Amino acid sequence: MRAGVTNLVEVEDLHVHFGAARAVDGASLHVTPGEVLALVGESGSGKTTLIRAIQGLQKPTSGQIRVEAVGGDGPRPKIQTIFNPSVQMVFQDPTGALNPRQTIYEIVAEGLRIQHGDGNEQERVAQALSRAGLRPPERFFPLYPHEVSGGQRQRVVIAGAMVMEPRLLLADEPVASLDASIRGEILALMRRLVDETGLAILVVTHDLGLAWNIADRVAVMYLGRIVETGPTEQILENPRHPYTRALLSVVPETREMEQQILIGEIPDPARIPSGCRFHPRCPLLQSGVLAPEIAARCPTDDPGPTAVGAESAAACWAVPA
Repeated sequence: MRAGVTNLVEVEDLHVHFGAARAVDGASLHVTPGEVLALVGESGSGKTTLIRAIQGLQKPTSGQIRVEAVGGDGPRPKIQTIFNPSVQMVFQDPTGALNPRQTIYEIVAEGLRIQHGDGNEQERVAQALSRAGLRPPERFFPLYPHEVSGGQRQRVVIAGAMVMEPRLLLADEPVASLDASIRGEILALMRRLVDETGLAILVVTHDLGLAWNIADRVAVMYLGRIVETGPTEQILENPRHPYTRALLSVVPETREMEQQILIGEIPDPARIPSGCRFHPRCPLLQSGVLAPEIAARCPTDDPGPTAVGAESAAACWAVPA
């Protein structure tokens, strides 16, 4: 947390289980107003389940999700399980997220009609479309999703979220389905929304390279738990967890870093390994470079986060306390 800044969202020791599968298994993170937090990790690490729980679309098994109350009444010290208009979601596939039978105007106005019945509906829809880069907005009012490009459809999704004037935007792989030529435009739009409105964004991605372009902080998730957090520059220049280093080693911007190939795939969340959950794939452990007393702990003892400086932490026995 930045000094003097109240967290917009706090997730503490969150668990989301589907039978024996522990999709989220003790995850903790926070988001502050006016920042972009990138939640990164391989597919199957629990990222989407975590943000669905924050949105209220997935009921947690246990833990705490405190979301700042609408109207500024402070955090709610309980699990968030109901729809909160101050928290909006941007999904990965804009085509699947949009109703093909509705016009763009109807799609963007839908949230207003459900929540408010706002008398300034047309003005607010126009403002949201314009803010999302669809100008002049009136030209898009009568169009249907199939009549605009993929990048424009994602802008419609963003406009539908922004019309609710949210405090937090949850973006699940927001550019993964878009052509490379327009990914940068959507990322620049999201960064501009943060800078202009004070909005916070929690963006989910498997690509650490995205953090170079948009994020203020990074949280690295592995097998249901956050294993490293810190300011983007610090994480990208000096990652402390071996999983973070492996993810970074294949990012084009880190050409000087020796590439590390992780052995095997992320384990089944119904059979999470004992001790450090990353130890079966850990390059440090496999290479034999760890001190014997540290190597002996990895398969048996579950490491908690160790502070690395004032703003960073890593859950690894090899990180000095």
